[in-house]
This record gives sequence, structure tokens and C-alpha cells, in this order.
Amino acid sequence: MKFVIAIIGIFLLSGCGENYDSAFDRGSSDGYAAGYNTTCKIRSTIVAGDWDIPGYQEGYNAGYREGANDCTFRNE
Repeated sequence: MKFVIAIIGIFLLSGCGENYDSAFDRGSSDGYAAGYNTTCKIRSTIVAGDWDIPGYQEGYNAGYREGANDCTFRNE
């Protein structure tokens, strides 16, 4: 009986990790804030920096470019 409960627990906990899409979205949000604030020289930005989680760095890079572009085009 304990074995069955342990197996069920493992299956339930295995689904608790962050998936690629949510890591990408979180990275994109962090990157956008960093890109916008750095380009507009507003302030430094603290980010999660979860570079080892699949999707986070790709999202960060995409968000950083978008934030920097938004600052540049907004202030022209």
C-alpha cells in the first residue's frame, strides 16, 4: 500500500515543474523590463535569471529586444 501511495505521489509531483511556454513568458517579461529600463536609462532591473530553465533565455532575449525597441521608438 505504501508503495502505491509513493508512486502516486511521484506522478503528482512530476507535473509541478515549469513548462517551456511559462518559462518563455516569464523570461520575456523580465527581458522587456530590462531592455526598456536600460535603453531609456530609467533604472537597473532585477530579473529572475533562470538561464538554465528551457525557454527562459529565449524569452528574455526576445523581450529585451522588444523593450529596447519600444523605448527607442517612443522617444523619437
